[in-house]
Amino acid sequence: MCIYGYVRVSTQDQNEHRQLIAMQELAEEQMVIFVDKQSGKDFERPKYREMVSRLKKGDLLYVASIDRLGRNYEEIQQQWRILTKDIGIEISVLDMPLLDTRKGKDLMGTFIADLTLQILSFVAQTERDHIKKRQAEGIAAAKARGVQFGRPPRNPPAEFHRQLKDYRAGKITRRELQEQYQICEATFFNWCKKLRKNDHANKSVDFLLKQIDASDCR
Repeated sequence: MCIYGYVRVSTQDQNEHRQLIAMQELAEEQMVIFVDKQSGKDFERPKYREMVSRLKKGDLLYVASIDRLGRNYEEIQQQWRILTKDIGIEISVLDMPLLDTRKGKDLMGTFIADLTLQILSFVAQTERDHIKKRQAEGIAAAKARGVQFGRPPRNPPAEFHRQLKDYRAGKITRRELQEQYQICEATFFNWCKKLRKNDHANKSVDFLLKQIDASDCR
């Protein structure tokens, strides 16, 4: 029998030490612990998939809590069946002694464990849904206050103005300019529009720049 521990946190910034300490307190010297730093919305996680590929009948898996296994109600149920029925391992959820497949293997014990699993799976997904809702509300409120998300837009460098004249004269291609500045086509056109707007506002419109037609800067 091999002994495994599975630890999951939702993001790279979150700390997995609490779960690791819980595993270490079991004093299972031969335990192999797999750690994922990824959302629990599904089970497409690299370390989880690696662990499952190594599991065999009779192995034991420790999980700190059911929401560390996952947060999708139906997929938790499915994975539990795969692990305990198809592969045939034992699972122990540390913060819920009723979810220990080594105990209560009679009909009543199985019924209680299944019922507990369904309730906790439901709670895990409900909490995830609430988290998503709070995040969406927080983002909407921040946008209403004028908070900008994502990387700030790049502004055209000073030399781009001069090189744009070369572009209009056919001395350099748009693709060459995009490769030089590592920008996409949309950014190129946005830079063109910014230069046109700024030059117009400053009453110092460059003649060649004003000749950029709508097909280039639409």
